[in-house]
Amino acid sequence: MSVETSPEERLEPPRQSLSTAAARNLATTTKSAPQMQEITSRWLLRMLPWVETKGGAYRVNRRLTYTVGDGSIEFLQNGAEVRVVPRELGELAVLRGFDDAEVLTALADRCVQRDFRAGEVLVERGAPADRIHLIAHGRIGQTSVGKYGDEVDVAVLADGGHFGENALLDPDARWKVTATARTAGTLLTLSRADFAAVTSTAPGLQAHLRQFTSRALPRQTRHGEAEIAMSSGHVGEAQLPGAFVDYELNPREYELSVAQTVLRVHTRVADLYNGPMNQTEEQLRLTIEALRERQEHELINNREFGLLHNAAFKQRIQSHTGPPTPDDLDDLLCRRRGTKFFLAHPRTIAAIGRGFTACGLYPDNVDLGGQQVPAWRGVPILPCNKIPITEDNTSSILAMRTGEENQGVIGLHQTGLPEEYEPGLSVRFMGMSEQAIISYLVTAYYSAAVLLPDALGVLENVQIARRSG
Repeated sequence: MSVETSPEERLEPPRQSLSTAAARNLATTTKSAPQMQEITSRWLLRMLPWVETKGGAYRVNRRLTYTVGDGSIEFLQNGAEVRVVPRELGELAVLRGFDDAEVLTALADRCVQRDFRAGEVLVERGAPADRIHLIAHGRIGQTSVGKYGDEVDVAVLADGGHFGENALLDPDARWKVTATARTAGTLLTLSRADFAAVTSTAPGLQAHLRQFTSRALPRQTRHGEAEIAMSSGHVGEAQLPGAFVDYELNPREYELSVAQTVLRVHTRVADLYNGPMNQTEEQLRLTIEALRERQEHELINNREFGLLHNAAFKQRIQSHTGPPTPDDLDDLLCRRRGTKFFLAHPRTIAAIGRGFTACGLYPDNVDLGGQQVPAWRGVPILPCNKIPITEDNTSSILAMRTGEENQGVIGLHQTGLPEEYEPGLSVRFMGMSEQAIISYLVTAYYSAAVLLPDALGVLENVQIARRSG
């Protein structure tokens, strides 16, 4: 009777040559440089023209812009912070014709910013009304109860609109409608108490509220800029009008932001394991890659200078049906001259392709630095995974004109830094600890500026998920 042996009990045949496992101990392996999945194409950093920013700040001087008398209220943006233009309060019937800049500024300072989300109920019908709402951005639907008890739509208000004006003077005012946000957005509120507090210290406003006087307002161009007086088509010695170009009194300044980290390398690693690759150089390379990724993220999302927060409200549009279509991109293109490129999340670009295919169209390709990229009407569509995707699978598409000479979007940095490693990035030796660890301070300074409002546009709430069925 035979007894079977287990595989472990079977003897290996005698080896007649050196094993590969042993040979590897004496051989130098072929190896790659350290790899990093976080690295992306960083098209935004590559496409932005970078402007030297001495003194750490860049001031954007513009012509004075205001449009009083068109029924729409305009706002000033400083990143995510929104403020009503004081003189624009003259669009309210109760303040029409009142032009005391100091009092209007005091009222504007009392306005409180409120960000709202889609579906949020802002006021309830029948509730006491004690404040006015000024819509900076977003769409708000107003509904009421019809003659037969059913809910009816009253109005849809958007950027520049307002409601609740009667609440400023009437202590018994109540909301006649229910206001519900149809999109996310921002509004400012001015309470009756704050309005009364300013009025109590302003005799001129008290007199105005009693008689509503009207005064002539300066003329503006169709773009809202203060008009430059001139004459044309005249003959002989006609009297020529005098003119000057008025500027904003408080222009926006962009300060350079900073991203920093401390790179630590043990001397034993730098001394003993420095071949065939320089360990310090490889550590520094990967650190700089991560720093540049953070830089691009900040240029998109920072609440002070990020492009998503600095796009003018009038340059933000909504998609027609949800998913991106050729019509949506055309609407984005037509709002500015010389659009240099679109910027979108890779998943959004895939949704653009599906939308175009559904229309029987196919985006062209253009050569960009030797690389073929998709384009629409000759404008490249570039990927950027720093553009956020919301929980409901919506995202945004940016379109921008770039360059100082084109009054577009520019990147800001400062070169010539101490121990500069790359333009706008320095690597400083910080010393060695008692544990023999060498430290390097890696610093990048950067920001971005939008020179004119129409240089940057955003297509918002783009649906990028596939539709079922």
